[in-house]
Amino acid sequence: MLFPGDDDVASPDVSWPYTGFSMFRKWLAQAEGFTLTEMNGFGGERQWRSVSTTLAPLLNHPDGDGPDLTPAQCATMLPRLGAILDQRQSDDSDPVIRRRIEDVRQLITVLRFCVDKDVELIFG
Repeated sequence: MLFPGDDDVASPDVSWPYTGFSMFRKWLAQAEGFTLTEMNGFGGERQWRSVSTTLAPLLNHPDGDGPDLTPAQCATMLPRLGAILDQRQSDDSDPVIRRRIEDVRQLITVLRFCVDKDVELIFG
């Protein structure tokens, strides 16, 4: 689950089972032009400094623990997630793509909330 660190249970959140979060991040990495399983920490040897993506704080993060993401990191990811959303919305005939599009929408909502409230994004 990803949620704002504002201690309000009514704040927006987004959650996946571990396998769902893994599939979502693999899909985002593919949209960024690389394969997540080739990356260090995900079974591969490729170093993170070899890829250029504003989504690295999300993609290169432990599944359910690790450091919280700052509001600045959240803000940096928003434009790229919006661009991915814009690019993929026309692919909505595939149910898997529809699910990923909805995941991106929910994540954008949570990230915007974190930025607007100036709170961290927590992985829990």
